[in-house]
Amino acid sequence: MSIYEQQTLKIQNSLSGEKEIFKPITSGFVGMYVCGPTVYSNVHLGNIRTFMSFDIIYRYLLHLGYKVRYVRNITDAGHLTDDDAEDKISTKARLEKVEPMEIVQKYTVDFHNVLKQYNLLPPSIEPTATGHIVEQIEATQKIIDAGLAYVVNGSVYFDVFKYNETKHYGILSKRVIEDAIENTRALDGQSDKKNPQDFALWKKAEPEHIQRWNSPWSEGFPGWHLECTVMSTKYLGDQFDIHGGGMDLKFPHHECEIAQAEACNHKAPVNYWMHTNMLNLNGKKMSKSTGNFLNPSDIYTGNNTILSKAFTPSVTRFSMMQAHYSSVLDLTDDALLASEKGYNRLMDALKTVAQLKTNTSSSFDINSWKQKCYDAMNDDFNTPILIANLFDAVKYINQVKDNNASITAEDLAILTKTLNQFTFDILGLKDDAKTNSNSDTLTGTIELLIQLRAEAKANKNYDLSDKIRAELLALGVQLKDGRAGTSFSLS
Repeated sequence: MSIYEQQTLKIQNSLSGEKEIFKPITSGFVGMYVCGPTVYSNVHLGNIRTFMSFDIIYRYLLHLGYKVRYVRNITDAGHLTDDDAEDKISTKARLEKVEPMEIVQKYTVDFHNVLKQYNLLPPSIEPTATGHIVEQIEATQKIIDAGLAYVVNGSVYFDVFKYNETKHYGILSKRVIEDAIENTRALDGQSDKKNPQDFALWKKAEPEHIQRWNSPWSEGFPGWHLECTVMSTKYLGDQFDIHGGGMDLKFPHHECEIAQAEACNHKAPVNYWMHTNMLNLNGKKMSKSTGNFLNPSDIYTGNNTILSKAFTPSVTRFSMMQAHYSSVLDLTDDALLASEKGYNRLMDALKTVAQLKTNTSSSFDINSWKQKCYDAMNDDFNTPILIANLFDAVKYINQVKDNNASITAEDLAILTKTLNQFTFDILGLKDDAKTNSNSDTLTGTIELLIQLRAEAKANKNYDLSDKIRAELLALGVQLKDGRAGTSFSLS
């Protein structure tokens, strides 16, 4: 029997507003889609919180024994700015005088590097908006054929009022259509639309717009909302289990996704909608203009004037788990310092548990404690409660170490396995001490090879010198010779 058959997982469903027992469409399988980043700049720390939350959800579903197809998209066709008719990627490309796809590549690589630092698992599929233009054109035509979209001057708009005659536009955000705000920014060109609530499925490109594709209606580009409907249903089916994202996407983005999918496939696309809450910095909204702002890398490099020191990615990850994903998280220096102490206590306990002496009886109910860990995660992935339970085990481990408590060999095996599973496999933490040790070993090895290469060059053994350089480059280590000697960087 798999673990998920022994546990009852409940999820707070944004659609119903209720905490519901999770029942996948297909037993043993889970389809999950999460809205990914728009790659025109460095990934925002708030985005990291969202992706980290769904990483833990993904990890827990895998731990329970589900086969999970996790799809997280890359938006590489851009969003529209508020005061311009050009998307953010094209705007950045003009500023840097490069091709839009150079901007996309640069910030996609940065996004992946940052997520790797924070130990996020890669999704099963990571599709791009530009890789699915044909499917978006097909979906637009399907919605036109259903009588729920109209063409004006080469642009195509979704008819929200027509849709609302038989369906509820606002079912997720609980909005009434008459009260809905304009929901597609400057992209939609209000003069073209029947109603301000209508949103673009396809937009005719202005002469200055860089990214453009041919379509039956004009040379242009798809609307923002359409890509997620197309990619989620292509890879997960017309109806799938979980759709996630930040709460700022609930309206209009996710609302529009529901309407588009209903228009195309005549069924509700998602059974469980999940939304993460906002991340504040020092009690205030993060803002570049006020200086109350951190990039994700600023925390672990210490390259900032807000925090007292650098904090490792694992400590930062641990700190973010102190709040439930649906609650506002306030990131502060004090919170990070406290999390660092807690993280170190947890790592010390994991080292200590391997050295404990066993006895003929246990003074702690290990099986009950283990179930409490599951109960916390089964209760809508409640990481703060799970962490509290882990520290109950830490306290017990220290008591056994000090001979103030006892544990049997059987219970010790259960404790060790469970503690490791929830700490590393589910919460996704890493032992920074081991990581740093491995890093020191790697640095020492590279420096030794640099020394051997220098000796080879001094002996005019250029074949060996070139081979060392080429082999290191193939492993992602780039050497740079200078007056002060040879330095290296890792790609």
